[in-house]
Amino acid sequence: MRITSFSNRKIAANLSAFTLPEVMMGVMIMSVMIVSLYLGLSQGFAVIQISRENIRATQILQEKMEAIRLYTWDQINTDGFVPANFSEYSYDKGSASARGVLYTGTFQKTADPTIENYAVDQRLVTFTLTWRSGNVQRQRQMQTLVSRYGLQNYIYSAH
Repeated sequence: MRITSFSNRKIAANLSAFTLPEVMMGVMIMSVMIVSLYLGLSQGFAVIQISRENIRATQILQEKMEAIRLYTWDQINTDGFVPANFSEYSYDKGSASARGVLYTGTFQKTADPTIENYAVDQRLVTFTLTWRSGNVQRQRQMQTLVSRYGLQNYIYSAH
């Protein structure tokens, strides 16, 4: 067996472990990577949550618009037939404490402001939906024109 002693300090230093500055630099790089990964994941989950809320708001507004298509002219013009205020939750079938975001909405009908000649026979229907996402108040709106001699009379009067 052969035993060698290192008389030269340079050779001994090259064979030793990492130095403190090298370790600190590695820790710093790893910490930046971990923080970046955490921020990326948390922002990704936030974007997904906002997208879910926006999609649910669109579904609620679309449901209300589809219901308007089924009403007659007299029903739309009867005050109180279509509720002026309504509320929906993210999850309809959840328990009282786990229903998700509360969406509150309003219904408005006004005379058609764009064409004066048809103001008697047309209504501008507007549904507005608001909800709170974290600390931000969000809002979505849909509008349509409803005519006295609209699609219903054409379909139902044709034989």
